[in-house]
Amino acid sequence: MPIEFLGIAALNDGSETRARSGSSFDKDYTLRLARAHEDNGWDRILFAYHSGSPDPATIAAYVASKLDHLKLLLAHRPNVSAPTYAAKVVATLDQISDGRLNLHIITGGSTADQAAEGDFLSKDERYARTGEYISILKQAWTSHEPFSFDGAHYRIENFVSDIWAAQPGGPKISFGGSSAAAYEIGAAQSDIYALWGEPLANTAEQIKTITDLSIAAGRTERPRIQVAFRPILGATEELAWEKAERILGQIERRTSALPSSFVGDLRNPENAGSQRLLSIADQGDRFDRALWTKVAAATGGRGNSNALVGTPETVAAALLDYVDLGVDIISARGYDYVDDTIDFGRYVIPLVRDEVARRDAAAQSAQERSRDAA
Repeated sequence: MPIEFLGIAALNDGSETRARSGSSFDKDYTLRLARAHEDNGWDRILFAYHSGSPDPATIAAYVASKLDHLKLLLAHRPNVSAPTYAAKVVATLDQISDGRLNLHIITGGSTADQAAEGDFLSKDERYARTGEYISILKQAWTSHEPFSFDGAHYRIENFVSDIWAAQPGGPKISFGGSSAAAYEIGAAQSDIYALWGEPLANTAEQIKTITDLSIAAGRTERPRIQVAFRPILGATEELAWEKAERILGQIERRTSALPSSFVGDLRNPENAGSQRLLSIADQGDRFDRALWTKVAAATGGRGNSNALVGTPETVAAALLDYVDLGVDIISARGYDYVDDTIDFGRYVIPLVRDEVARRDAAAQSAQERSRDAA
């Protein structure tokens, strides 16, 4: 099955290595970066969410209207709107994009950021609410008759939508999390389960957990698996690692300028995914072919933060190791967004796609020979 590549829809040129040069939403930069993805072999870009960030749905609509085929992944938190309203917004955006939209549901890994928008539920309560939210979304996208819902967090009576997604059944739903509650909800209800990049052995364990819980929930297939990395490329291994150390130095200098209260959060993250990344970093700096944990340690394991370092050939081989585990979608972003997007698209994506296609063709040929022999 073809591998997919997910990039980032950064709204300005700031990153962990440098402050942004303009406003939080730089319209020209946002479109330039999106076009860099579309022109260099990427499948989709993620419009992320934060309590104080510009509205990602509006910006996704803007990008969709300007580009021809790049697909979109819209991040959304259940606490910010009723599920019936979200269902209509997402279906409308899917129409605008001609069926190019997926939805990434964020339960919320930071109690403080949830509270900034008036959400004071506990973590387990948030996951329970997410489960109800996804159920309502799916019903709203498929039911042409009024339906009702009576749960612990939502009560709806006789809702029916008059806007339908371009995709039959509605957009696919992706979901992430590394806690027991996250695994249970995501394995049961998501179409795509998003993981952060960890060593191969750890990723294999997570995939098994998700698979087992999917079966326990009565599914015949587990969600597709997505894994995220920060690629750091060089023409040689030596140059790649020199670049990696420069990036680490830039991150550390920026971190040293942060308020002590914020740095404390980096050292003691609340969410399970960041805790896992910091625990792995405590065990060593390098794993497998190219996984490097120092950048994750320097950023508190916030979000997608483990790197893959090396030549395009090395990074492609490392990604293929994850494909061998059953990974379907590679999420990647560098630190200089536009240039790194172009380089990864030109030099890594074709290597991975070609090898996956070769393997798929070989497997199909083997199956045909087996049928003929029988």
